Amino acid sequence: MAIPAAPAISTEIPRPEYPRPDFERTDWLNLNGKWSFQLEDSAAEATQQGSGSDEAYAQRAGGAAALFDSEIQVPFSWASPLSGIGSDTKGVGWYRRAVQWKPSEEGANVVLKFGAVDYRCDVWVNGQHVGAHQGGYSPFEFDVTAVWQAEQENVIVVRAEDNDHDYQTRGKQGYGEIRGIWQPVWLESRPHTHIRQFKFETAIDGTVQLTTVIHAHEAGKAELELSFREGAVSHKAEWELEQGLNEHTTRFQVSDPQLWSPENPHLYEGALRLSGSFGEDVVHTYFGIREIGTAAFEGRDYRWITLNGKPVYLNGTLDQSYHATGYFTYPTDEEMRDEIYLMKRLGLNFVRIHIKPEEPRKLYWADKLGILVMEDMPCFWGNPDEQARSAYESEALEVIQRDWNHPSIFSWVMFNETWGLRTDGEAAGVTGDASQQRFYLPETQEWVRAKYKWAKELDPTRIVEDNSPCNYDHVESDINTWHFYLNGYEVVREHLEEVVQKTYPGSSFNYIDGNVQSDAPLMNSECGNVWGIQGGAGDSDLAWHYRYMLNEFRRHDKMCGFVFTEFRDVTNEFNGYYRLDGTDKKFGYEDFVPGMTIADLHTADFVVIDAPPCQTVEQGSTVAVSLLGSSYSDQYHGQQLRLEWELSHDDLGTRIVSDSGSLDVAWKGYGVSPLADLNPRMPQQDAVAVLGVRLLDAEGRVVTRNFITFDVRVAQDGDTDGEGTTIRIPVGDFREHSFEYMWDALQGAKVNGGGEGRFVYDVQLPGQEEMPFIRDIEVLFEAGAKHLLARNIEGERLNPDGTDYMHGASANVEYNPSTYYMTDEEMHSSRVSVWVDGEQVGQFVLMDDPADSRGVLSWHYQPVHNRLEEAGSYGYLCRAQVPGRLAASLNHKRSFQLELRAEEGGISLYGRNAGRYPLDLQVRCR
Repeated sequence: MAIPAAPAISTEIPRPEYPRPDFERTDWLNLNGKWSFQLEDSAAEATQQGSGSDEAYAQRAGGAAALFDSEIQVPFSWASPLSGIGSDTKGVGWYRRAVQWKPSEEGANVVLKFGAVDYRCDVWVNGQHVGAHQGGYSPFEFDVTAVWQAEQENVIVVRAEDNDHDYQTRGKQGYGEIRGIWQPVWLESRPHTHIRQFKFETAIDGTVQLTTVIHAHEAGKAELELSFREGAVSHKAEWELEQGLNEHTTRFQVSDPQLWSPENPHLYEGALRLSGSFGEDVVHTYFGIREIGTAAFEGRDYRWITLNGKPVYLNGTLDQSYHATGYFTYPTDEEMRDEIYLMKRLGLNFVRIHIKPEEPRKLYWADKLGILVMEDMPCFWGNPDEQARSAYESEALEVIQRDWNHPSIFSWVMFNETWGLRTDGEAAGVTGDASQQRFYLPETQEWVRAKYKWAKELDPTRIVEDNSPCNYDHVESDINTWHFYLNGYEVVREHLEEVVQKTYPGSSFNYIDGNVQSDAPLMNSECGNVWGIQGGAGDSDLAWHYRYMLNEFRRHDKMCGFVFTEFRDVTNEFNGYYRLDGTDKKFGYEDFVPGMTIADLHTADFVVIDAPPCQTVEQGSTVAVSLLGSSYSDQYHGQQLRLEWELSHDDLGTRIVSDSGSLDVAWKGYGVSPLADLNPRMPQQDAVAVLGVRLLDAEGRVVTRNFITFDVRVAQDGDTDGEGTTIRIPVGDFREHSFEYMWDALQGAKVNGGGEGRFVYDVQLPGQEEMPFIRDIEVLFEAGAKHLLARNIEGERLNPDGTDYMHGASANVEYNPSTYYMTDEEMHSSRVSVWVDGEQVGQFVLMDDPADSRGVLSWHYQPVHNRLEEAGSYGYLCRAQVPGRLAASLNHKRSFQLELRAEEGGISLYGRNAGRYPLDLQVRCR
């Protein structure tokens, strides 16, 4: 039976699909779309609200149309552009909708359902108050049968109050505020006796336990019939019901069970049918058979996370689930589906939904397409007082109950980075280190421990984490995670070594106030270089850092996963795999190893290159490189795999392989083990050499790829070879320039000219005695366009760290000294011409001002690790041949003026220690 079973009501309203594919009835009416609306800020509402007897308040509650002065598109936050209001105003939003609808079955109950409303909500139908709810992220419903007029128009009024109180769960709404109704609203019918709630618990042997909560209008017999996979899986149970709520459990067996995993996300789709003298209630749903756990393997004294009894390496990302126009509400179901697709195409198998529960339909696509989900509870930002605790507890219960049946969810995270847990800790900042532990009081720690145990008791089938920490302050947890944001290969390597060495049962590291580690799995739950840079990394390349960081993760047998910050850019963070609009960033790995993508860094079977991302070596030298195998899949265990490697470099546009080899490797058990030692011989010239490795299976299919680089330097840089002489001119040695904006970078190895202008160089050719006859003259250089940033024009500005940043304060990204836009789909081109003694000899279109992993030298020669200077930037190889008639003149003259002229797109010139090619501006004479 296909999901979704319920038909979409209309394609002319936003989000027409049934909102809950895991709990779906077919007789329903979607209430998304236009509602009448009135917005009042906090001050205005305070003067009018009174006790509820105020005349205007009562008239609005009664649905007086004249008191609603605008229209809003539901289900979008009134702060978001898609709502049609677009006002980030704290206060009260009043909604009105007139609707005529009746159930298809006469006598059925009418239920009004809300996906989520932020924060306090009251609802009236036909002037009668039908209920209230508090909590911004959890669903709720009201049975409105008693006040519903089946044959007449009904008026629904919703009052939503959102004043950003300290006790409210808000998560990271600063990117775009959730205000009022922000998830779908709908009506549906059900019989008086009906299924209220159910949960599946599955085992990999095919045993399924179903616990069902039934509301019985009156006592009597009922039959529950299960039919899944078009009847291939079926089961019946009969129960005697008492009036009111009844909880019953039944078990059934699935023969030859197809297990759910990211690689094979098999779902058993079907329905539950409750029948009796009351009629029948049919709920369409699905389940996946899988088990989540932790286990120690092969004598280890530490555990890994397991899926279906086997280790799983968690390649994950942090997802803020933010949309530019809908904020935390996706405009369409297709966009939610595509979110999961975009993760999977990167080779990721896991996502952490950050400080909020995800929309049910996006969780459906995670179930359907196959990606594991770590779901956070939303945090409050004030003190952890009784009001905040009470509000949090009720909402956390509703969230877990709503999302129980999603097989993709493997973990609940109760708190993040101690947000909301620090008493009077506003001055402590947002993230930090162990020095902030003093704000995390012992009594609060015990409350967090209690919430961890509560969640474990409520849901023993999943992993529960007390607090995803940046301050080394776990209390009690199923997984031992930590956050770090550091830049620089040596810094990252040393940090990981320290964490791994301090992780063992009984260690106090990463725990607070006498609490100690168990043998819980070690994994990272936030990482990247976004905060590892003074003032933040701005909008800069992440590909270089990402590759060596993941390579270092896989060196460590204890580690079983990571969470990279983050999936997409957001309003003031620019460290996503994708731009906020979903467009690609270019990592450039394919230019190091043919066919390589970022997905190669996420393979379950991986080759670790135990070496820096780049090292300076001498020409012709032999370099020892150790390789390790890292395996978290049994797919190739016991097989002979083929390891192929080659050392290549770009010789002025021609790819040269200077050394290569292959060997058979026995791929054994889980974890990390030595694989091979290589001794590649470096080329006999200046080069950026790439050591690329590929692991192949018995059929020659690529299992994984990886690489490192070398800056190969000639011991004594001679200017003369067998064919002629090369004149090397540092790019900063120009005689004059005419750019309005000009500066150098990377310790003078790069010069930039912004806007239209020229660089002028004086070139002295070899004398008659050194080179009696010059036949050919060629000018070579590496250049890119120059996209001017605000800081290039107005100067740098650094943003202070603090809570405001997490609440959406502007990043002023173009003023950040580290910003240098990573290569993406947006191009900034320029046209550059080459002139010799006033005559044009070449012209080039420089397609972009790129920065990514291909800018090896711009990364290798960064002056310091905690500040980026045009990191990863590089250009294009430009070659201009001087025509013969002009060469004849220069053969006699032996000097000339070289001009590099740029149109309005500007120019960046790269020298020997910058960019992609290890060359200064060169004039080659033959």
